[in-house]
Amino acid sequence: MASSSSSYLPSSVLNPRRHVGVHAERVSDVASTEFPGHYPGEDHSWNLARFKQNLTVSVKRLSQRSIEFDLVGVDASIANAFRRILIAEVPTIAIEDVFVWNNTSVIHDEVLSHRLGLIPLNVDPALFSSRLPGDIPYDRNTLVFQLDMECSRDQKGNIVNEYVKSGDLKWVPQGEQESVFGELVPAATNKDIVIAKLRPGQVINVELHAIKGVGKEHAKWSPVATATYRLHPLVLMNPLNPIPPHLAQKFASCFSPGVVKVGTNGEVSIDDRHLRKETMSREVLRHKEFEGCVELKRIRDWFIYSVESEGPYAPEVLFPEAIKVMRGKIASIRAAAEALLADNEGPEAGAAQAAGPDADGDVEMDS
Repeated sequence: MASSSSSYLPSSVLNPRRHVGVHAERVSDVASTEFPGHYPGEDHSWNLARFKQNLTVSVKRLSQRSIEFDLVGVDASIANAFRRILIAEVPTIAIEDVFVWNNTSVIHDEVLSHRLGLIPLNVDPALFSSRLPGDIPYDRNTLVFQLDMECSRDQKGNIVNEYVKSGDLKWVPQGEQESVFGELVPAATNKDIVIAKLRPGQVINVELHAIKGVGKEHAKWSPVATATYRLHPLVLMNPLNPIPPHLAQKFASCFSPGVVKVGTNGEVSIDDRHLRKETMSREVLRHKEFEGCVELKRIRDWFIYSVESEGPYAPEVLFPEAIKVMRGKIASIRAAAEALLADNEGPEAGAAQAAGPDADGDVEMDS
């Protein structure tokens, strides 16, 4: 049987029920088997205390614009729901309406409008309400920007304003917005995005209205450049069939750098501290001399997330925001279930339902 070579990872990762098998041309054991009725005599009904004990969230890398963190102890359906919410349902502010007063550049009005809409803004969406179709724009649902650039030559013949960039957007405060934003001036998160290139005599003069939205309506409202996850790799050596010392370096070259350690005597071991770097290329499975020496697995409920922020949110705030959206969805389902139950049981049963969700989006369910 295969075994682990160090104690960096918890011993529970060796539980074969958590493993997805990675083979030369296929994967196996993709679906979880820990559900009620699968194993005789075992209770796998959902339990909150057990779920809390197994749930782990840990940040592994954090920078100004990206984060890598581990989510352990949830089903793939939940992990994928968070990924989709990060991409499509966490709200942001983006340019929606472009009023072109003058555009003599080579870029058509429609293309220019599309490019402007994709510029990420540094505005906290919590300060704004959504503007539905037909709503009147006002200071609580609309931001106004002005872009007025004219290309010319100076006295020395040098071209001035050759490039129109996102940093050229000028915020035009409306209503009480100046006091609400204070020292934070709404602008593009990246001031160096090239919008257009002008030649002397060409002009771009547009007014821009930005509103609150979500990525499932248009990608310009997505708060992330990318949000992905992968299952944690696991490489298990077979102690009954060790790697011959003269093949140790060849074996190590089949994996990502740092995953395999080769001792001075040619002894091979797996460095679990660097195991997350493994890309699972399956290169080792191509060589017959290593057959039966190693098993490649992935841990089914250990998700390694990689998220790049491209908007107003700091990277470490994105996942909590996705959780808020998820809680709101659950609260809506619970409220609808309570309403359906009240309809079936009569008006007396609906008294508790009248209160609706609390401040956290939770609804009390009757036992």
